Amino acid sequence: MPRTRIDARFAALKDQGRAGLVTFLTAGDPDPQTSLELLMALPEAGADIIELGMPFTDPMADGPAIQLASQRALAAGQTMERTLDMVRAFRRRDDETPIVLMGYYNPVYVYGNARFLKDAGDAGVDGLIIVDLPPEEDEELCLPAMEARINFIRLATPTTDAERLPKVLANASGFLYYVSVAGVTGTKEPDVSGVGAAISRIKAHTDIPVAVGFGVKTPDQARAFAAVADAVVVGSALISALAEKLDENGQPLPGARQAVLELVRALAAGVRG
Repeated sequence: MPRTRIDARFAALKDQGRAGLVTFLTAGDPDPQTSLELLMALPEAGADIIELGMPFTDPMADGPAIQLASQRALAAGQTMERTLDMVRAFRRRDDETPIVLMGYYNPVYVYGNARFLKDAGDAGVDGLIIVDLPPEEDEELCLPAMEARINFIRLATPTTDAERLPKVLANASGFLYYVSVAGVTGTKEPDVSGVGAAISRIKAHTDIPVAVGFGVKTPDQARAFAAVADAVVVGSALISALAEKLDENGQPLPGARQAVLELVRALAAGVRG
C-alpha cells in the first residue's frame, strides 16, 4: 500500500523515540455536537491517533461503558452518514492526525461495502478495525480496503497462538491492535509483563507497529505499556469519564468535555513518560 497517515504518524513517533496515544470515543456520544467538539479537541489534548467507534446495537466485544455509549449515540440519531460527516469536518481542520473507524461489520454491510469504502476514503478515514471479520473473510472488506488505500488493522489476543498469528498478520497494515486481556473491553486489569512477552513474540514475525488496548485506564498504566508497545489505546476510561458527567437523561453537564480532555492530557503525559 502507499504510505498512509498512520504510517507517517508511527514513523514520526519512532523519530521522537516514544510510543503513541490512541484514543477511542464512540461517534455521536452523547449527542452529535458534543461528540464533534471532543473529536476536534483530541489532538491538542495529546491524542496521536483517533479511533472513532461506529455505533451498533450489538457491540459484542465491548464492555458496559462502550455498550451504553453506542446506545446513547443511536438514541441521539447517529448514523453512518453522520459519522463520516464528523470525519469530513475534522479533516477541514486537521489533515495529519490519523482517524480509524472501529466497530462491527453489520453497519458497513448495510451501508454497502463499495459505497462505504469510497465515502470513507473521500471523508479522510485512514484505517478500519472490524472486530468480527476474521482473516478468512479478507476478500469481503480487507482487500478492497487496501485497494482503497485504507489500512485494515487486525486484532491479536492472548489466545492467538503461533499457528494463528501468520494468518492475522497476512494482510494487516497500519498497526496491529493487541488485546491485552481475554474478554470484553474495559473490564479487566491487564498484566504488563505478560503483554510485553506477547508483543516480543509478535514482533519476531512482523515489523508492523503494535498498539495495546482493552483495559488501560490510568496514566501509570499508559506509561508502563508505552515501554513495551508502539502505542497505547484507551477507550472505556474516556467514555466512562464522559458518562460520569451526563445527567439522568444522558445530556452533558457542565464540564463534561473538559473531564474527557483532562484525562487525555494525563494519559498523554503518561505515554510520554
